[in-house]
Amino acid sequence: MKPINAIRMGGCEVLPLVEGGKGVAVSNGASCGAWASGGGVGTFSAVNADSYDAEGRLIRQVYRGKTRRERHEELVSYGIAGGIAQAREAHERSGGQGRIHANILWEMGGAERVIRGVLEGARGLINGITCGAGMPYRLADIAREFGVFYYPIVSSGRAFGALWKRSYNKTREWLGGVVYEDPWLAGGHNGLSNSEDPLRPEDPYPRVLKLRQQMREFGLGEVPIIMAGGVWWLEEWQDWIDNPELGPIAFQFGTRPLLTQESPIPEAWKQRLLTLKEGDVQLQRFSPTGFYSSAVRNDFLRELEARSERQVAYSTEPVGDHVAEYAFGPRRRPMWLTTHDRERVAAFEAAGYTEAMRTPDNTLIFVTPAKQAEIIKDQVDCMGCLSSCRFSNWAQHEPSFDNGKKADPRSFCIQKTLQDVAHTHDDAQMVENNLMFAGHNAYRFASDPFYSNGFIPTAKQLVERILTGR
Repeated sequence: MKPINAIRMGGCEVLPLVEGGKGVAVSNGASCGAWASGGGVGTFSAVNADSYDAEGRLIRQVYRGKTRRERHEELVSYGIAGGIAQAREAHERSGGQGRIHANILWEMGGAERVIRGVLEGARGLINGITCGAGMPYRLADIAREFGVFYYPIVSSGRAFGALWKRSYNKTREWLGGVVYEDPWLAGGHNGLSNSEDPLRPEDPYPRVLKLRQQMREFGLGEVPIIMAGGVWWLEEWQDWIDNPELGPIAFQFGTRPLLTQESPIPEAWKQRLLTLKEGDVQLQRFSPTGFYSSAVRNDFLRELEARSERQVAYSTEPVGDHVAEYAFGPRRRPMWLTTHDRERVAAFEAAGYTEAMRTPDNTLIFVTPAKQAEIIKDQVDCMGCLSSCRFSNWAQHEPSFDNGKKADPRSFCIQKTLQDVAHTHDDAQMVENNLMFAGHNAYRFASDPFYSNGFIPTAKQLVERILTGR
C-alpha cells in the first residue's frame, strides 16, 4: 500500500481524507469536529442543521406560520441558527485546529441567505464551503466575500467548465478543490445528466481524468480533485494515489462516517447498515428535487414504487382508445381511460386503493384513503425547503411562490422524512418507513472485518484505519 501523504488544499497541508456532508442532521458538528481532529477535513451539513436551547437540548423544527411564505422564513431562521451551532461544535471538537467545511445544496430553499447567515455568525470557524445540487454560480462570490475556500460538487468536467467560464475564473484564488461526486456510487442526490443511463454505471477514472484535463486547460493542474462515491479501502484506489495523470487527489467518505460513535444517526439506523446486502442501495427517481438519489431500498421506497405502478393515463374526453368512462373525485367528474386500464383500476379499488390523485403528466395514481390524506397534509404543510419542489409545487420566486406545475403525488416531502429518520431513536420501523440515504458500497459494512462483532469506531479510529489502506 502506498503511503498516504498530506496534500495542500484550501491553503494548508491536510490528509487527503474528507468527510462527506450528509443532509439534514446527519453530518453535524460532533462528527465533523471528530473527523477533523484526526487530520482530515471534517464537513458538517448546513442543510436545516440542528440547533439547541440554553440547556443544550435539541430544538425540533416546528413550523407555526399560516402560509408557505411565513413557514419558509422560519425555515431560513432555523437553518442559520443550526449552521452556526454546528460550526461552533465542530470547531471545539477539533480543538480549534481542524479544517472545517460546511456543506450546502444550491437547490435548498433560501440557500444563499442561509449560508451567508451561517458564515456571518460563525466567522473564523469555517474554512470552506462545499456545494452541489444544481449549478452554484454565486458560490465563488460568497466564498470571496467571507474569505473562505469553495469546493463545487460536480459529476463531470463539462459541468465544472460551465461554472468556471461563467463565474469561477474571477475568483480562482479561493478555489480549494473540486469534488467529483460519482452519479452511480455516491449516496444522496446524484448529478445524472439526461444522456446518462442510471442503470449503466461508468468507470469513474476516465470521467475524473476528463475533469483534470479540463482543469489543466484553466491552469488548475495543482488544485485537488476530491473523489466522492465508492471509496472504501484505499488499497483499492492505489492507482489514483500519486498518479501524475490525475494530479493531486483526495478521497471523500460519506457512508463510512455514518457508523462511528460520534455519528448522530439513531442506533436503529446504525444497526440496519450492518445488515445491508449488495444491491440494497439503489438509485431512485422519486425525489421532489427532480434528481435521482441513492438510498436503501426499504418499505418507504417500495411504497413509492408501488404508488407509481398503480398509474393510468386519462383523457378529459373520449378519444382514441380512451373510451371507458371513469368518475373522478368527490364530484364524480367524467374521465376516460382505455378499457384495459379501466379493468386495472377496478382491481386497484378492490384491493383498497380507492382514491385517485392526478399527476402533472395527465395520469392518475391510486392510493388508500389514509395515504391520500397523508399526501395532501404534507403538501399543505410545505415550508419551502427546496428552491423548487415538484411534490408541493413550491418555488421561491416572488410573487406567486409557485413553480407553475401541478403538485406531483408520486413524490414525497423530503424535509419531513429526513427529519423523522434522523431524530426518531431506537425505532426500527421509523428507519424502514423513511428515506435512508447511503452510498452503494454500504453493504460492505457487513463483511468488513473492522466492524466484526458489531464494533463501532470513533471517527478518529476510522481515519486511522483508512490510512492503513484497509
